[in-house]
Amino acid sequence: MIEEPRAEVALRQLKFRDPDTARRLVRTLERVTKEIGRSPVSVMHVCGSHEQAISKFGLRATFPKDLNVIMGPGCPVCITDMPEVDEGVALARQGCVIASYGDMLRVRGTALSLNDAQAEGATVEVVYSATQAVELAREMPDREVVFFATGFETTAVATAAIVRSELPKNFSVLSAHKYIPPAMEIVAEMPETRVEGFLAAGHAATITGWGIFEPFVERHRIPVVVAGFEPLDILAGLARLVELVRDETPTVVNMFPRCVTKEGNLRAQEELWSVFRPIGGRWRGIAHVPKGNLRLRDEWAHVDARRRFTIDLAALWDGVPPALAADCVCGDIMSGISTPTDCKLFGRECVPDAPVGACMVSSEGACRIWHQYGGHPNLEAL
Repeated sequence: MIEEPRAEVALRQLKFRDPDTARRLVRTLERVTKEIGRSPVSVMHVCGSHEQAISKFGLRATFPKDLNVIMGPGCPVCITDMPEVDEGVALARQGCVIASYGDMLRVRGTALSLNDAQAEGATVEVVYSATQAVELAREMPDREVVFFATGFETTAVATAAIVRSELPKNFSVLSAHKYIPPAMEIVAEMPETRVEGFLAAGHAATITGWGIFEPFVERHRIPVVVAGFEPLDILAGLARLVELVRDETPTVVNMFPRCVTKEGNLRAQEELWSVFRPIGGRWRGIAHVPKGNLRLRDEWAHVDARRRFTIDLAALWDGVPPALAADCVCGDIMSGISTPTDCKLFGRECVPDAPVGACMVSSEGACRIWHQYGGHPNLEAL
């Protein structure tokens, strides 16, 4: 009988939802948080997928009462600024076919959402990948198709790959892509910040590598732990993070080694930075984030919708009231200053079917996630 290679045996036996291991990690969290000796101990994750897993599997119900796990600006739809949405709406009204991911259609700009433009008669299509947007352009050769590209560096790599491919002449990209590391800098520098450590997103670090966080840790003396998205990934990542907080050890720890290396995916990075350049820009509800927006480089001007078309925003903005309600605190929620339940509108005027703020629109928004899972933790799924 041929023995299976050890690596394959280990992979086959991996368990990410083992109850005994989960209970041990929870006990570690409780012990280490108590050893820190102050309340609350506040850490932040910057990924909507982390928040989805924390809420879906009821992990907050297992956290020590003195541990505050905050969701930061980890939803790309939520932080897409209103003028960026306006650009898509204006192009749709000017006759372009707008292709974008589903949640983006519901986010209101200064005046309208893409859904509103569609209701007026504009052509707006939901796509599930950058490649599908290109196929749409091939199927509609007599129309200008604009891919309203959103998401962090993970989806930006996919956009970069199609930009570098053979594209139909009627295809262009309106980039609203964002880059997470500069946003962590903003949060760390906020005078009112309570964050003592960051849980970094494993899928983004698969692209960038965990080494990208070393300069951040050196500047701010705040630990960073890279974690995956299964319940045990998150519990193990948090346990290691609170240990670093307790020991006052600012360093980067990779708790997602099955996917993340220090260097990351070098080929993906080459694709990303050959197509995009980081520039400063405003993230909705938060602040101006230096180098936080990704825009197409000059050599790709022929597929850059901002350069191919004259986008008439003045007509769209004329006499339009602000889109955000005065009581909406989405910006504070994404900055880690407030939680969804601090908002007067949450679950009342602001619900998934009639969202007031961007955090209630996307499936990765904190308010949407808390509305869906809050109060009903699925503990048995652990």
